[in-house]
Amino acid sequence: MPDLVEALDVPLGRVRRLIDEHYLVGSRRTGVFAVPAIFIVDGHPLSSLRGTVIALQDAGFSDDELIDWLLEEEETLGRSPIEALLAGHKSEVRRIARTLA
Repeated sequence: MPDLVEALDVPLGRVRRLIDEHYLVGSRRTGVFAVPAIFIVDGHPLSSLRGTVIALQDAGFSDDELIDWLLEEEETLGRSPIEALLAGHKSEVRRIARTLA
């Protein structure tokens, strides 16, 4: 969390709200809560991440599973979903996410 506070330049309470409201998602796989750095762009959560996270959670994905899906190559996209989101293709990513339920 201290790294997120520094990266986002906001108080800890605001970081927790961003996570609670699905603007960011992280994992405790290593024992310490961590958010992939690629989810933060220019000191802010990637704007298209929230809707995609919600769509994946609605499809039954755990936080670990949805992080894996976002970061791994997706055949139908020809790249990882996070790369597609960064390129501005959120509709295509969310369309695929909704089919995963």
